[in-house]
Formats: sequence, structure tokens, C-alpha cells
Amino acid sequence: MKVLLGICLLLAVNLFAQNPKFDSLNHLLRTERIDSNRLKYLNALTDLAFEQDFNLALQYAKQGTELAQKKQDRVWLPKFQEMQGRMHANLLHLDTALILFNQAYQGYRAINNKKGQATTCFKIAWVHKRRGSLENAMKFDLEALGLMEECKNAGGIANAYGRVSEDLARQGRNQEALEYAQKGILLCKKEHIEPELPFLLRFSGDAYLAMDQYQAAFDCYDEAVQRVNALHLGPSSLAEFVNCRGNAYKRLGNYNAAIADYQNCLQLSREANSPQGQMVAIANLGEVHLLKGNYTEALRYQLKTIALQEKSGDNANLPENYRHASRIYEKLGNLSKALEFERKSRNMRDSVLNMQSDATISELRTKYETEKKEATIASQTLKIDQQTLIQELSIALILLLSMFAFFFYQNARSRKKINLAMGEKMAENELLLKEIHHRVKNNLEIISSLLALQSAQITDPNVKEAMLASQNRVQSIGIIHQKLYKNDTLSAIDMKDYLRNLSANILDTFDAQNRIDLAYALDDLELDIETAVPIGLIVNELLTNAFKYAFPEKKNGQVKIELRKTDANLIRLAVADNGIGKQSLTQGTGFGGQLIALLTKQLNGTLQEENQTGTRVQIDFKLKPVA
Repeated sequence: MKVLLGICLLLAVNLFAQNPKFDSLNHLLRTERIDSNRLKYLNALTDLAFEQDFNLALQYAKQGTELAQKKQDRVWLPKFQEMQGRMHANLLHLDTALILFNQAYQGYRAINNKKGQATTCFKIAWVHKRRGSLENAMKFDLEALGLMEECKNAGGIANAYGRVSEDLARQGRNQEALEYAQKGILLCKKEHIEPELPFLLRFSGDAYLAMDQYQAAFDCYDEAVQRVNALHLGPSSLAEFVNCRGNAYKRLGNYNAAIADYQNCLQLSREANSPQGQMVAIANLGEVHLLKGNYTEALRYQLKTIALQEKSGDNANLPENYRHASRIYEKLGNLSKALEFERKSRNMRDSVLNMQSDATISELRTKYETEKKEATIASQTLKIDQQTLIQELSIALILLLSMFAFFFYQNARSRKKINLAMGEKMAENELLLKEIHHRVKNNLEIISSLLALQSAQITDPNVKEAMLASQNRVQSIGIIHQKLYKNDTLSAIDMKDYLRNLSANILDTFDAQNRIDLAYALDDLELDIETAVPIGLIVNELLTNAFKYAFPEKKNGQVKIELRKTDANLIRLAVADNGIGKQSLTQGTGFGGQLIALLTKQLNGTLQEENQTGTRVQIDFKLKPVA
């Protein structure tokens, strides 16, 4: 696989070599010895590759990130993390993208780069839109608008107008969405901001389309396509606008012109290696064939779309495509399948709606428009005893939620075993199990958010620290259910991927990316949820302890995470740092040490700790086969 990827990248580079600018930049990168200049060339190469090949652009962004980390360059590091996250987002690696965007945001914040914070907020909002969380998306878009206004950045303000317009359109508030888009268009024309104009024309077209003003929508989209061609923005951007014009053709009843635009969009997206663009084009081809009465062809496109959206976690558009599939099966006379997909559509729509709050979204917008220049006043009325009570209740709630998650899982797995012989029931049970993991993950995210909100109002550092620890414990469990929800195998966790995501999140929490290096020695292991949860909680406690105590005065260091199969039946988990080696966790009386001891017993394992050259905690336990 790695050899095939290398060949693909080599072919992409060879194709790019026909571009004189790309060839010149690559030559400069190879021959340059000054790192600051190499970072500039990598930045230019990433931007150039972005419009042609996301995978190639990702390789350059990774090189830039690694070089910036090596040189401890605080200015370039968040830029490359943001670019790297952008490539992962376009490749629909949403979890990885969100981790990188959060790291970039913290890096920009550390150097007071408000424009960088704003552009990263835009991208975080985009990920939330893909996941169907409109409330979070609008919160970040409004934050970006406020930051751009502080910077007096006209282009950024226009960009933000467009994104808020999109948020409002997704809520069905089309007239308000049109007003924001038109404000952006006027600003662009006044300030001669050409790059933002196509996007604002697109958002205007979206609003007109939603209000059934199809000709006005077509005019906006068609002008946007012409401007994108004039700006030479590349295939990925052009694909987006051609697809929108196809939507207008479709609503105007010109199905053949719509199919031509959608096929053009699909070809451009393939040229740019854009899974998102390909998925949208395939979905629209399915719908337009449905409208033409080509049901067999429509079903082929529709099922491919659903498979791609389920794999990528694109919950925002799944209900509509389930509904399209239901209609197609009904037209083909397969009423059983039609009912199955209609039920999926309703269940998914209810799940997405549960994650949204129209009242909260409206409140966010009102708060921005009326109070955006005022600082948030921290509450000073909480007493220390109230804070302690909140801490204890939060920990109890986490434990209860973990128990509920375990019982939900056991119950669903039992039901799955009972129904294995019932052929038609297997898919329904699998969907039920996925939904359980999805709901548990959502509930854990809500708990984590509540803990974060509460800790923001706490002034006592000890209580605040305890709240942060509780939040990290919740997140360690939440990542497991997120992985199970998206995995094809619902009973097993890929521990290598899980521990990398978990450790990156904790490192980000402590804002230690620039001084602590994470090293891994992880075998390819898949473990059941009863084993993965305690491992995740143990690693969370050990990493938290290392980041807090092993490197005083913000010294640099390394933490290594090991999970290996030592023989056929034994697994070894170890977390080691090269810090001061004086702080014993497992021998103390603190909550973290007690929790590790209890979880080790739950795994029927043995615990060892060394505090000589740094601290190393090792746990050995017997392998439990995955059911």
C-alpha cells in the first residue's frame, strides 16, 4: 500500500513538473539550506498543489509542520497545522482535521494572530457543518466574523458574511441568509475584493434557490463560474460552482444541462482528488436521474452516495439521501427496501435535530449582533464548597454514564447475537448498535461541554484542575464510541488509531505541542470496548500526570506510549517520560492513582512503576479475545 501511495505521489509530482512555477519551487526547496526559506517554499508548494491534488498538498503541509516543529517556529507551525487540517478535511478525515485545527487555533492564539484564529474558526465551523452540528458551526463563524472586524480585514469580513449566510440558509432563514450574502457582495465591489466575490454569489444563489427563485439563482451561479474561471482558481474550486449551477438547471427542469454540469463536477473533483466533491456530484447525478425516471441508474448513484456519507460521517446530508433511496425503491416496486430507507431517514433526521437547537442558534446570533464588543463577565458568586460539589457530582456523573454506556452496549450486543439467524434483522441490529454508540458519543460530548463551561467560571485553580481532568476522562471514553460508530467492526477498537487521537487531544489540552514530543510503540491491535475503556482512562491519567509534573518550568521532553503483544496471550501497556522522575502517581493517595489501581484490577493486570531516569508505568494483562 505504501509503495502504491509513493508511486501515486511520484506521478502527481511528475504531472506538476509540467508547471514551470511548481518545478522552480521544487528546485529551490531541494537546494535551499536556510530553514526559514524552506518553510516559505513549502508554503507556496502547498498552496499551488491544493488546487490540483489534495494528497500531494498534504505531503507538503506535513513537511512544513515537521520542519516548523523541529525549528520551534511558533509563527509557521500553526499555519502548516491549519493547512494540513484543511487537506484532511477535504479528504473527509474529519477527526484528524479537527485535532489539527484546534492545535492551529491554540498556536495562533499564543502569538496573538487574530486573523489566523479567524481562518481556523472558519474551518472548524466547516467540520461541524459536515457533522450536522449547526449550533457549533455558527458559533465559530460568528467568532471569526468578530475577529476579522477587530483586524479591520475587509476580505475576511466578506468571507465571514458568506459563511454566516450559509449557516442561516441551513436553518431555513433564507431572507436573512440573502441579506448577509448581499452585504458581502457590496463590500467586495466597494473594496475591489475579487477572490471572495464568487463565493458570495454562490451563497446568494443558494438563498434564491431555497426561495424558489430559480432564474435568479442560476444567474448568480453562472456569474460565479465565470469569475472562478477568470481567477484560475483550479479544479477543486471550479467543481463546487459548476455543481451549484447544475442545481439551478435541475430546478429549472433542464435535466440534460444539469447532468452535464454534474458530470463535469465529478471529473474536476477526481482531478483534484476531492472525495467531498465526488460525493456531492454522485448524489446529484442520482437525484437528477430519479427526476428523469431512470430509476435503475438513479439507484446506482444513490447507494454509492449513501455508502460514502456513512463512511465519512456526513450526517448533515444523510437524511435527504436516505429519503431519495426510499423513493427510488418505491418506484422500482421494492416496498420493503423503501420502508427500510424511509425509517433510516427519519431516525437520522431525529438524531441530527437532537444535536441542534434553534433557540440557541438564534441566541448566539442575537448575542453577537448586540454584545459583540463587550467582554464576557465571569461569575463571582460561586463559593468554594459549591465548586467542590460540582466536581464530585461531575465525577459521579462520568462513572454513571460509563456504566450506562457499558449496559447499552451489552444489551445491544446480546440482541445482535439473538438475531443472527434472522437474516433480515442483521442490518437493523447493526444500525441500532451504531445508533447507540452515536448517542452515547453525543451525550459524552454534551457532558464534556458542560464541564468546560463550568470550569470557565471557576477561579479556584485546584477545582479548575479537577474539572479539566474530569473533562479529559469523558473525552477518552467519547473517542471510543465515536470510533465504534464509524467502524465497520462494531465490537472492536483499533487501539493504534485510538491512542494517537487520545494523546493528541490531551497534548492540545495542556498546550504542550511545541515542547513535548509524543513517541509511539503500538502494535496493530483491536480490542473490545470492555478492555479499551480502562486502557484509555489509564493512558489519560498517566499522560496528564506526565504533562503536569514531569517537565517543570515548561521544559522540553518526550513521552512514549507503548501497547504491545508480548506473547500470544499477554499485552503490555506502558507510558514513560524522560522528565524529573520524582513524582510517583501509583503510590500516592490522589484520585488519579486510585483510578489507575482500580482499572488495573478490572483488567486483571499487574502494575509496575519506575522513577529513575524519568517515570515509567507498566501494566501487563491477559489478552481478551474480541467477540
